[in-house]
Amino acid sequence: MHKTKNLLFLTIALALSAAGADDTAARLSRATTVLNTLTQPGHGISPERLASADCVAVIPGFKKGAAVVGVGYGRGFITCRSASGWSAPGAVTLESGSLGVQVGGEKIDIVIVSLDKERRAKLLSDRFTINSDASAAWGNGKSAHDDPNAKMYFYGVTKGAFAGFDLDGATLKPDDSSNKALYGKAVTNSEVVNGGLDTPATAQPLIAKLAH
Repeated sequence: MHKTKNLLFLTIALALSAAGADDTAARLSRATTVLNTLTQPGHGISPERLASADCVAVIPGFKKGAAVVGVGYGRGFITCRSASGWSAPGAVTLESGSLGVQVGGEKIDIVIVSLDKERRAKLLSDRFTINSDASAAWGNGKSAHDDPNAKMYFYGVTKGAFAGFDLDGATLKPDDSSNKALYGKAVTNSEVVNGGLDTPATAQPLIAKLAH
């Protein structure tokens, strides 16, 4: 089963990477729109929780039920606090799922808010697994098992309504091709976020929204 699941993820990832190699700027714009929507009063992320955040990741258009099986795939960006504000964004992918059949190919915009600075190194590593490396809860109340002690919160919206589904076992990984497109060279997310790289012009609206 694990080999089958890994093959599905690889197939989906390669297809989306080929189709989206040149859309990093467009994805940054969509990420800014998602963050703007979910930080409006009464629309999900409270100012208090955002003020407590160490890192924020935005995954616009995460596709649930891709390939007509219970897997999901999306690409987005992560930024963390630095001494001078929010860092330049590193590119990430989010993969989730089991092999249970799911209906349709619903797209969900997801924002991940991490409150725990001690988890940052793992969050920026080659593989971060939800509810293995950290306990997580849906911040907008859509989790079947909210953890009041969670240090990581997910916010999801689709077609204007809050959304949620099981993300246990979902993995956050670096998106190397998008990082290269953004920075003109191969860089790790730790180098981007902790290394003081300048924020590219296409990413400045996203960072400005967090700093607002």
